[in-house]
Amino acid sequence: MTAPATPPTATAAPQPPVTVRVFTQRFSSTPRGARLARHLALHQLHSWGVPHGTEVSETAAVLVAELAANAVTHGRVPGRDFELRLTLAPGTLTVDVSDTRGERRPPRPGATALPVDEAGDAETGRGLVLVAALADRWSVLDRVPVGKTVRAELDLPR
Repeated sequence: MTAPATPPTATAAPQPPVTVRVFTQRFSSTPRGARLARHLALHQLHSWGVPHGTEVSETAAVLVAELAANAVTHGRVPGRDFELRLTLAPGTLTVDVSDTRGERRPPRPGATALPVDEAGDAETGRGLVLVAALADRWSVLDRVPVGKTVRAELDLPR
């Protein structure tokens, strides 16, 4: 009598490792802090292999600049910092800017419009319009224990 044939075992194809990179830093809620956030974000992206001057780097620079400026202008609580968090995962760059002023929330995605003053052209108020135009997705999240986070996501080229 012969032994029954053993079915072949399936071997999984080797999968490349998934690397998620995260950078988190707090900054003073001042215009200088907002500028520093933008500069450090570009430096961090460059160290992760997203070179200065590329479309992703330039878009991320505008997103960080606008979200940080909004945190400093509209989300400032004296004595409290704002936080920048960059997450680079396969296929996506996420920019989170958090502040401690939860009661002042920006309009929800889809509700942003260009501001207009009596002269027909306001000089401020275009930040979230730019974020909505440049980001593939953006949202406003509650921040625990206090505040809010504005998140912008970029789909990265393969």
